[in-house]
This record gives sequence, structure tokens and C-alpha cells, in this order.
Amino acid sequence: MAEPTTLSGPSFAPASGGPAKQLVILLHGVGANGDDLIGLAPMLSQVLPDAEFLSPNAPEPCDMAPSGYQWFSLQDRSPGPIEAGVRAAAPLVDQFIDDHCAARQLAPDRVALFGFSQGCMMSLFVGLRRPTPLAAILGYSGALVAPEKLASEVVSRPPVLLVHGQDDPVVPHQMFTAAQAGLTSAGVEVRSLSRPGLGHGIDEAGIHAGAAMLQSAFMA
Repeated sequence: MAEPTTLSGPSFAPASGGPAKQLVILLHGVGANGDDLIGLAPMLSQVLPDAEFLSPNAPEPCDMAPSGYQWFSLQDRSPGPIEAGVRAAAPLVDQFIDDHCAARQLAPDRVALFGFSQGCMMSLFVGLRRPTPLAAILGYSGALVAPEKLASEVVSRPPVLLVHGQDDPVVPHQMFTAAQAGLTSAGVEVRSLSRPGLGHGIDEAGIHAGAAMLQSAFMA
């Protein structure tokens, strides 16, 4: 049997210089790596000086690009294989959260997930099925996987922020609307921001909305 994969990647220490009082875990999209999102940490740390930011590389080399990583393959984008891929990768993210909470003696409600694209899919799936609620889930340009199963599988309901570009050519904007509906029907508090003119990316307004969400969640 192969040894279990342990996630690792770049990090950004608390701007305050003290020990971490919160953790923000950033999950990148397909074909990228942890460096793709860790660049947001200096901006977010301006309002979260006691937060440590962790941006692990996904566990698999990307099978559609010469470099980068993936949480699961997107060669087949039909719902069944995507759901299977998310479920296979979810325990790795759960273990990453548990390990880093234990290392810093932080409770899960001091942790937020911040996911982009495929990382958003992972964040929504993992964060809503953990036994103890996280502080918040921030999902950018992604989708809610297996929405028809969420109501029966949801375990905890941290607040969720969804941000999506109206001109996204990779993950269509209707996935944003579908995610809102699926989360709301499962009793999850959802804040949403639809960005006109934005493609598959994160803009300044999205970052500001995320910072405000994190501030609010960690003050609770």
C-alpha cells in the first residue's frame, strides 16, 4: 500500500510577529500551485494581522498541463467523476486542517478555507462536512459539487462567501447561481458577490469582500 500523501506548500506568517491566532488555508485551482494564492496573504494580513496563511500544493501533478497540480483530474467533467475526485481528495484537506490546528493549538472555529476554482469545489465540500464548524468558507469562481446530496450530508454550517465573475469562460456564471441555491436549501448562510466584466479570476472587490468576511468570522 502506498504511503498517504501529506500536503505541503508556501506559508505567510502573522504580520503581528506573534503566534497565529487564526489560520487561513488557501486552496488553488487546477494547473496551479500554492504560490498562486499565497500572494494574497500580504493584503489580507493588513486586516488579519494575527492570521497565518497556508497554501498547500494539491496532491497530484496536473494531467492537462506540463506543470502545476490538481486536486483531482478534470479530463472528464461530468458530475460523477468530479464528485468521485472531490471525495477522494477531501480526506487530505481534512487531515491538513487537523494537523495544523493541532500544531498551533487552535480550535477549528479559528480556521477559514479560501478556495479558487477547483480549490473552491474542495473548500465547499470539505468545510460543510467537518464535525466542528470552521470560521468561514470563501469560494471564488468555483462550483458546489453534488448539490443534491448536500442536505443529507451537511454536518456543520459555517458562513459562506461566493464570488464569481459574470464573464467567466472556465466555470460558467450559472454555477455561481446554482451554488447559492444549493447552499441556501441546505440551511447554509451565504453571502454572494457577482462581478460584472470579470473572467476566471479574483479582482480587488473580491479580495475586499473576502477580507471583510474573514474579519467578521474571526470576531464571532
